[in-house]
Amino acid sequence: MEADGLEWLVVPMHQLVSWGAAGAMVFGGVVPYIPQYRDIKRTQNAEGFSTYVCLVLLVANILRILFWFGRHFESPLLWQSIIMIITMLLMLKLCTEVRVSNELNIKRRSFSAADSKDEEIKAPPKRSYLDFDLNYFWHWSKFTDYMQCVLTFTGVTGYITYLSLDSFLFVETLGFLAVFTEAMLGVPQLYRNYQNRSTDGMSVKMVLMWTSGDTFKTVYFILNQAPFQFSICGLLQVFVDMAILLQVYFYSYYPQKPASHAAHPASTKAL
Repeated sequence: MEADGLEWLVVPMHQLVSWGAAGAMVFGGVVPYIPQYRDIKRTQNAEGFSTYVCLVLLVANILRILFWFGRHFESPLLWQSIIMIITMLLMLKLCTEVRVSNELNIKRRSFSAADSKDEEIKAPPKRSYLDFDLNYFWHWSKFTDYMQCVLTFTGVTGYITYLSLDSFLFVETLGFLAVFTEAMLGVPQLYRNYQNRSTDGMSVKMVLMWTSGDTFKTVYFILNQAPFQFSICGLLQVFVDMAILLQVYFYSYYPQKPASHAAHPASTKAL
């Protein structure tokens, strides 16, 4: 009788916890980028943040959405991908605007050829859509160039997926590529820090949130029996996050750059 009396309380509490976990999955992934966005906005310097992080997340989440059409998974994971794509586009827009405004002698680098007389005067020899310079891939001077690239990738992969949805092997491979790409999320930032021999300009709060979020996400995947690819992705991400945190410790206590560079106001460390 006592158990029956408590049931009215247990069931709503369980439902509330489920909703909370789902909400954390949908919006929790974008929270780490809020301090990094604010730091870039405040310092007007995006050198410490690798825009390849945006590239990795855009590719991973586009592939994950396409994977959903072949093998349905929980709706919160689908909505998480949609929210993340929007967030990464906003990050790219800010980073592009800041970088261009900080370049004194900017050289126009475009994903597609210039289409106005004013641009033709400033731009180097025209580069068409099909033969863009790989040396400047993902380092373009206009946000619209990134949008063209993302839309092209989405269209091509979407068409291939539509033609191959009946193939079990293709769908499973697509799911693996989606989560493996996402698992490599921190690698561009890891490499950027290694190149700079410093974590200046990178928000440590962002990485701490990555670590806590990826840990929560991995547990969520395991408990909700999500496709095995998702659990593998989560574990790999946690390992990469830990490696970046080790870089923060190492470069803080064993600086690899002269003090004058570290104190430069344009690359103030975001704590």
